[in-house]
Amino acid sequence: MLEPNKLRAGRRGRPSRAEVYERLAIQIDELRERLGGLPSPEEAEGIWRGIWLEEAHHSTAIEGNTLVLKQVEALLDEGRAVGNKELSEYLEVRGYADAANWVYGHGASPGDWGGEKLVGLAELRQVHTLAMTPVWEVAPHPQATPRESPGSFREHDIEAFPGGMRPPEWTEVPMLVQDWLRDVHELPKVDERVIAEEIARLHARFEQIHPFLDGNGRAGRLILNLLLVRLGYPPAIIYKRDRSRYLAALRRADQGDTGPLGEFLARAVLDNLYKFVVPAIAGPARLVPLPALATKELSANALRVAAVRGRLKASKAADGTWRSSVAWVGEYVSSRYKRGT
Repeated sequence: MLEPNKLRAGRRGRPSRAEVYERLAIQIDELRERLGGLPSPEEAEGIWRGIWLEEAHHSTAIEGNTLVLKQVEALLDEGRAVGNKELSEYLEVRGYADAANWVYGHGASPGDWGGEKLVGLAELRQVHTLAMTPVWEVAPHPQATPRESPGSFREHDIEAFPGGMRPPEWTEVPMLVQDWLRDVHELPKVDERVIAEEIARLHARFEQIHPFLDGNGRAGRLILNLLLVRLGYPPAIIYKRDRSRYLAALRRADQGDTGPLGEFLARAVLDNLYKFVVPAIAGPARLVPLPALATKELSANALRVAAVRGRLKASKAADGTWRSSVAWVGEYVSSRYKRGT
């Protein structure tokens, strides 16, 4: 239930992990019940294009790709390789973008997968094949055998990661992947207020298994988003600026603590919900969280201050989020302009 707009002191600072999980559960429930759920790529091309461009850029940048966002846009929109980067860098982005496009199309439309299994073995292989084939054709892994091409499990053992975690021996990979897939199929039964940590556990476990010789980070994030989309959540974009935090959270998960990674992913999903999804599908009068109404000129924090001070019409929800509407923000902007004249 929404509380009336009041000047009241709330707890300052970032919300706690439990509050983030609660907020995510409430926002996803509202997305499903009041806004009709996550739109398909056919219904909302603009939403998915924005997510697609940013994910292709940032997820490859995490792995060391040096293309900037404008170069990625030119490559994916126009097929032009702008700049003087190595060919492999353009092909890394192209492959990732093709795989992400497949993930969105086969994840957001239930008819494409039947709702029986969140991810199958063939789909796991397909995602890796799409992501890695373009770059593999010009720069294959130097130790790869013909049986370790994109979509095929590794037949090499992997050195220990920074932090000490060592992936299992390659002979164990097929069995461990099957175990992982069985755990994935249990996700729909998980309480949505803790599902972020369960998804984090599965994401970390995939990276620990390291089923492929190369491209496990890219494939893992793509499969993560296939899981999210099939569960009705927006994809998560892990920005290159957050690379250190993401890797640190993965290392904590390697040690058995999935909390930091769960919170990290929950915030990433909420960011996309506010940035891409809600602004596009909510009408001008519908109350939505303030981050969904933020612009370059008016940040979410500025809107919150205006709401707390009573200058912006808004309501405070039970989960602590302030909500307003496009129409009310328009009135607030107009009043600011009049005060400044």
